[in-house]
Amino acid sequence: MAESLLLPLVRGVAGKAADALIQTVTRMSGLDDDRETLERHLLAVKCKLADAEERSQSNAYLRSWMEKLKAVAYEADDVLDDFQYEALRREAKIGKSTSGKVLGYITHCSPLLFRFAMSKKLKGVLNKIKELVEEMNMFGLENSVNREERQHPWRQTHSKLDESADIFGRDDDKKRVVELLLDQQDKRKVQVLPIFGMGGLGKTALAKMVYNDQDVQQHFQLKMWYCVSDNFNVTAIVKSIIELATNGRCDLPDNIELLQKKLDEVICRKTFLLVLDDVWNEEKTIWEENLKPLLCSIGGPGSAIVVTCRSEQVATIMCTIQPLKLACLGEEDSWELFSKKAFSNDVVEQAELVTIGRRIVNKCGGLPLALKTMGGLLRSKQHVEEWKAIEGSNIGDNIVGKHEVMPILKLSYKHLSSEMKQCFAFCAVFPKDYEMQKDMLIQLWMANGFIKEEGTMDLTQKGECIFHELVWRSFFQDMEVEDSFFSGHETVVCKMHDLMHDLARNVSNDCATIEELIEQRALLKNVRHLQMSTDNLKKTYGLFDGNSTSPRTLLAPSLMCREFKRLSHASLRALHWQGLFHTSFSFVNAKHLRYLDLSSCDVNARLLDSVCQLYNLQTLRLNNCTKLQKLPEDMMISLRKLIHLYLSGCDKLGRMPRNIGQLNNLRTLTRFVVDSREGCGIEELKDLRHLCNKMELYNLRKIKSIKHEKKPISSRRKI
Repeated sequence: MAESLLLPLVRGVAGKAADALIQTVTRMSGLDDDRETLERHLLAVKCKLADAEERSQSNAYLRSWMEKLKAVAYEADDVLDDFQYEALRREAKIGKSTSGKVLGYITHCSPLLFRFAMSKKLKGVLNKIKELVEEMNMFGLENSVNREERQHPWRQTHSKLDESADIFGRDDDKKRVVELLLDQQDKRKVQVLPIFGMGGLGKTALAKMVYNDQDVQQHFQLKMWYCVSDNFNVTAIVKSIIELATNGRCDLPDNIELLQKKLDEVICRKTFLLVLDDVWNEEKTIWEENLKPLLCSIGGPGSAIVVTCRSEQVATIMCTIQPLKLACLGEEDSWELFSKKAFSNDVVEQAELVTIGRRIVNKCGGLPLALKTMGGLLRSKQHVEEWKAIEGSNIGDNIVGKHEVMPILKLSYKHLSSEMKQCFAFCAVFPKDYEMQKDMLIQLWMANGFIKEEGTMDLTQKGECIFHELVWRSFFQDMEVEDSFFSGHETVVCKMHDLMHDLARNVSNDCATIEELIEQRALLKNVRHLQMSTDNLKKTYGLFDGNSTSPRTLLAPSLMCREFKRLSHASLRALHWQGLFHTSFSFVNAKHLRYLDLSSCDVNARLLDSVCQLYNLQTLRLNNCTKLQKLPEDMMISLRKLIHLYLSGCDKLGRMPRNIGQLNNLRTLTRFVVDSREGCGIEELKDLRHLCNKMELYNLRKIKSIKHEKKPISSRRKI
């Protein structure tokens, strides 16, 4: 299914080739004929891709051709972005010239040198795509321009979802588990209760109901939740439990003796409840000889561990209490859950739709994830014929017999728009059980060009609609609002069900985490979106050797500086580079960046000056850069596309750049420091009409005139 993302990629690059700004530069450079030829070839390929995708399922040669096409499409996108960047650079140059700040661009950015370099790049891409078009014509592919998906109108608003309201038919299970846990007070050793069943059955949801039960909350002195997933590493689990118990970081080395002493110290004789969610380990010795002695010998009487797992073997290995096998939902609970998703409150259920819906519910076999997913899909379908088409899809007669919910998830994915497919598939870059921040996620989608403006909606608004649509259709779950240290304000977070994560990995081979690459002993050859962590820092050395592909998204700690310097930065669209470090490099070679997060970094003037050459930048996060004293004055001229500027925790920031009001696309500005200099007063905010979220105002005593602030104010104010 990975090829299903090729069509929106090619469509996006073809649209960019027709962009007016790019056309202007190619005409000035005498390269417009080549640009137009590239556009025509891309449009020709786009018309054949739907048929190519279907036939590639059984044709290895066609699949290979599509992989080559994807690589060329990314290359063409980089070349077109080079033209766009040059147009923005020239605009900024004119702006600086009028203010007497020409910086000597002529020698290294002369039109002649630019034309020579770009002619070579553009012709190289053209030659490659011409060969692919010639091959394509040999396949006898049908023109599928009329088979492209019908786009559904975007809903402008969504109510906040309460996921707990979607849990049906589990009250008896919850009551049983709570009674079992509260009945262990006389047991000296820690008791282990597994809850097992197939994926999508609601094991985690049930565990959460129990975990948040009022009697459970009052009974246990210490409550901890840890998602194990595929990583059943003893030291990692023990470290995480220590961190959960202390609400702080555990910096002890991976020495099991030291960790055992620390664990005894922090748990002491407290009665605790530990949930180990999504356990996969079926090796009895790892549990019996390593982890069980550590976890089952601590805490006070009545302490308990709840384990959720798919495998009955895992449950049998770990249990001290008879495991609970979770059953599928009954017919009426299934219908209630499905209809809640499928029918809106203000729509009367049509009798024929109810009849079809009942049959679809039977195919879902009582699996909550399948029911929610199918209900979310059918909510966007209003005609009987559409419901019948879904009913007739190849999702099996009853998925319970197959122990497989994936066909339904794939069917729901198939009915997403191209934009939603790209946005969802991108989330495979995060590891399982990762807590995704909505604002960050939308900004990463924007940076990679997955979102296109529509009507009166700008990119951020469109991203909000896509996010909430994916939540409603159960591609995302556990949405809640929490305070964020890094963003400085409340932020919406969510997660993905592990089956949804499997689906995202299945439909996209562009994304990877560093753990996956290490496990597979793979290089970065085809990876365009990569997340790295400090946990495997030493193992990453050499991973980039022989790599010819530059990632478009790199989410990494700043400690990866050594490896970062070995990457080609030309294709980077998003860089998340948090952490305490002293930097000596700049971002002039990463000119296509749209998203840059340097939160908690020790930024210097050279680095910030290089940021001013990122003319496409949409999001700049400098939260908790505690040594940051000022921002470059050139920001107002260069970063005209800036939408989000995060400055929370920058307590030494003494003033803002002049004329910040010229950044009229700003939606986020978390800090504004009033100054008496011309162009730095509070009146600069009057033109920032799109600002939302929280902003902190500082130095209000420096307001020059009473007309700018009529009410008495302190030196600090939040809005």
